[in-house]
Amino acid sequence: MERQQGLKALQLLEACLEELESSKGSVSAAVHQLYRAASLLEERDTRIWCEIQLGHYEYTLPLQRLVKALYKRQVEGSKSKKVQQEIDDAIREVRKVGLKPDEHFSTEEINVKINKSGGGYVDIGFVEEKYLDLVRTKRGNDGTYYKNNLNLHLAYVRKTAHKKATSLYQKYASLGAPASTFDVLKGTVDDRLLDISPNLAERLMIVFRRICSDNPEEWSQALTSCRRLIEALADFLYPPHDEPVNGRAVDQDQYINRLWAFMDEAIESRSNRELAKAHVDYLGAYLQRIHKLSSKGVHASLTRIEAIKAVFHLYLAIADILDYLEQEPLADKPNIHTASIDEIRTVLGVSHSIAKEIVKLRATQGKITEQSVISIRGVGPKTLEKAKQAFSFRQVLPDEDA
Repeated sequence: MERQQGLKALQLLEACLEELESSKGSVSAAVHQLYRAASLLEERDTRIWCEIQLGHYEYTLPLQRLVKALYKRQVEGSKSKKVQQEIDDAIREVRKVGLKPDEHFSTEEINVKINKSGGGYVDIGFVEEKYLDLVRTKRGNDGTYYKNNLNLHLAYVRKTAHKKATSLYQKYASLGAPASTFDVLKGTVDDRLLDISPNLAERLMIVFRRICSDNPEEWSQALTSCRRLIEALADFLYPPHDEPVNGRAVDQDQYINRLWAFMDEAIESRSNRELAKAHVDYLGAYLQRIHKLSSKGVHASLTRIEAIKAVFHLYLAIADILDYLEQEPLADKPNIHTASIDEIRTVLGVSHSIAKEIVKLRATQGKITEQSVISIRGVGPKTLEKAKQAFSFRQVLPDEDA
């Protein structure tokens, strides 16, 4: 879903709630606004409920048959096998068109619409017009429709529409926040990542561009790219190994666990650590589920909203990670994480075997610190001091494709 669509949906929901909360507001207009907002947000269940209130025959005809059969049972008694069969048949028809109890219709709704004098399953606009006509003419009924029953019908739709509109507004309120809210986060992450790894930053920005597309294939590709990016970060921050960490496996496939292990080591504050893990946990579980669906060829269920949520959490997770990477200013001196064996040997004045041990260390641990360098046999305080002066120890994210 494009941001503009989300903002338009929120505007429609605000207008809908304003109509419903105003004593002079139109219930019919509010339901139309809710329908348009639900369509933009791809909220199918709310859209169907609105279509029922607007009298769409695909749904109202089977519901009318159900109401008619239930009315017969009231009149003829519940022991009638013929009526019970009609009810069972009507329920099957309702299910056949995809309607679900308590989601698309309810016992309260049936009780409201079972009485023809209240309008039944017709367009709510018609019900509203009939009610206002009786109010204007100061009549209690016109022989077919009764003011009190029409009012009960309108009150039910007003109440239910308000509940559904409020729920959607709360769910997507973040889309309506000032543009700077997410844009500031996105811009900061993009800029910092560009300084550290231009390739990864560009890939991340491409992912964001894809969720803004109207093409469902782009959303699916965005989700796949999210998973690859987070795996690449895990490989860099905490390379896989066979020994569990805090009871969690940290082998190649367990990239979320490896990000946890990195955060356990890098983030001292418990509250910050838990928040960072929450972002990563959500993103990991979500991408695993989407990956399984994609592997099965299930693309219809991968909506734009799902892709947006995944990408937003990806930005949050990367923002957390960037906060705990060393932030030394860029310098002209070479980085020890990317220096060649010959460069290390020449600059530090050490043997070829010691230079190889330094390269092995960064390959197995994923990063080199001053403490880890001095742990190498043959490296003493003087060599460490020379390394600190000659090399940058700033971590560098990988630029190769994942």
